[in-house]
Amino acid sequence: MLSLGVFVSLALSLVAVAQVPVTPAAKFDWVSPVYTEIFEHPLPIPPTAVPIATFVNATTGQIIDYYEMTIEKFNLQTYPADEGFGPTSYVGYNGTAPGPTFRVTQGRQAVSARTLWYHDHAIGITAVNAYFGQAGFYILDDPNEDATLGLPQGQYDIPLMITSKQFLPGKSGQLLSPEEERVALYGDVITVNAQPWPFLAVEPRKYRFRLLDASISRTYKAYLVASGNPNVRIPFTVIGSDSGLVSTATSTTDIVLAIAERWDIVIDFAPFIGQNITMMNERDFQTNEDYFASDRIMQFRVGNTVTSTANNNLPTQLRTLDLPDPKVGIDHDFVFERKNGMWLINGVGFEDIENRILAKPERGATQQWILENKGGGWSHPIHVHLVDFQIVSRTGGRGAVEPYEKVALKDVVYLGENEKLQIIARYTPWDGVYMFHCHNLVHEDHDMMAAFNVTDLLTDFGYTDTMGLADPLDARFRSKPGVGPFDLNTVLTVDIPFLARLNAYANVPQVEAALVEYWQTHTATQI
Repeated sequence: MLSLGVFVSLALSLVAVAQVPVTPAAKFDWVSPVYTEIFEHPLPIPPTAVPIATFVNATTGQIIDYYEMTIEKFNLQTYPADEGFGPTSYVGYNGTAPGPTFRVTQGRQAVSARTLWYHDHAIGITAVNAYFGQAGFYILDDPNEDATLGLPQGQYDIPLMITSKQFLPGKSGQLLSPEEERVALYGDVITVNAQPWPFLAVEPRKYRFRLLDASISRTYKAYLVASGNPNVRIPFTVIGSDSGLVSTATSTTDIVLAIAERWDIVIDFAPFIGQNITMMNERDFQTNEDYFASDRIMQFRVGNTVTSTANNNLPTQLRTLDLPDPKVGIDHDFVFERKNGMWLINGVGFEDIENRILAKPERGATQQWILENKGGGWSHPIHVHLVDFQIVSRTGGRGAVEPYEKVALKDVVYLGENEKLQIIARYTPWDGVYMFHCHNLVHEDHDMMAAFNVTDLLTDFGYTDTMGLADPLDARFRSKPGVGPFDLNTVLTVDIPFLARLNAYANVPQVEAALVEYWQTHTATQI
């Protein structure tokens, strides 16, 4: 059970007794202490971040919210205290796990509405820091999109951070650290919003769930079953991906959720009044280690009453995707493999400073990449920074692009064992050096990360840009040492006005349109 602190649970009347559907036996038993309270504790909902001040740009009228977060040590009572277990130590944002959820209005950001997340990215220790709590949701909302489509909102729009953990033997209640891991840490305790195997009381209507796999190494193949018919998978609808709404709402009976992937789904509980719906995890999927209870994720307990029928729509057509134009030929072939104990891309790791830039797409140009995993007993969720890409094909392994992937743009894609993926993206609108890497955090820390440099060599582009912030080492933007809280007056009268005056990354649609026009009459010369 969790000490909820600043969390709140969705309080609805509980129905039915927790039931665990029967699946084939696991390959492994428990490696953590046996957890005896599966589906007995409510899902915690992370608090929403609240700005402590708001600044209005006097020139543009742009609203800038100012937030502060602290990284704090805190404890959660994960295992039952009445069984003699101690609390679990975490280090997270504002003393919660997950950290506070940021909900930001589209239009004050450059990208389309979507489910994002934030986490620590310190070199070599990303796995440890994220695993012990430094991660949270960052949700970008579009009020026009919400009003037009009428998808579930408010209390019917719920973020689910799914994370597998492994706890130390004995009664300490402490997590096994991934610090010494060099291959994977799959974990045998499945948590959602830091609670092992929670339940959520729901009304018999549609809900939107924002799924995020924030595990170290585990990928999920999730599906739903009802207590009244546990052998039949229940269809649900995929409406969003890492990069926002999909083009067409797509029904499926299961979904692959890899590390750092986000999928937004709608579940209609109306046909299941008084039943339990269990979100399961398919056993023996790909390279995951399978444990006693790793075949289940959480449970929904469906009540009898609907308190609101508003925002209960599920349109078929959701938006038009800004897809890159098809291209003949492959610009790069990247092989993800292990050599001499290191996780490398084309034989290069991130520590190889002189050679880690593996691609140099020209600003605004389209490139087609092959991502290849030749096997070895592992898989790789590949995250490409900056861009939204389209999955063109998948060969080997599962052998096909999933229907819900075909209607989506992505920034993370699951590269399974013995699979080859073809992806295409426009490297736009900004120049600079960006990363791409495996998001199995053990692999990322040990050294499966490289870079691409979006070069700005368009001497005849003819469009005057506003300022960008491509250099993270620019002294004006570096972290500042200090002790104690920031001086709010200085923040509002000096720091934020300075950043606002830069007018960085302004006029995104105009820049995009100018780049599209440029490449209609030019051919890329640099890869």
